[in-house]
Amino acid sequence: MDLNLLPLLLAVAEERNFRAAADRLGVTRSAVSQGIRRLEDAVGLQLVMRTTARSD
Repeated sequence: MDLNLLPLLLAVAEERNFRAAADRLGVTRSAVSQGIRRLEDAVGLQLVMRTTARSD
């Protein structure tokens, strides 16, 4: 497991939003999504509930 991805998970948890986490970390939304997916694959669990709802 790549422990360097843990700050990414923390940002998503704190921001409750992939876009806001990406903005905070200075990366793309795709990078956030891929990083979370890698963590989930490593631990074998879904760590983040994904929805299609947007609250702009």
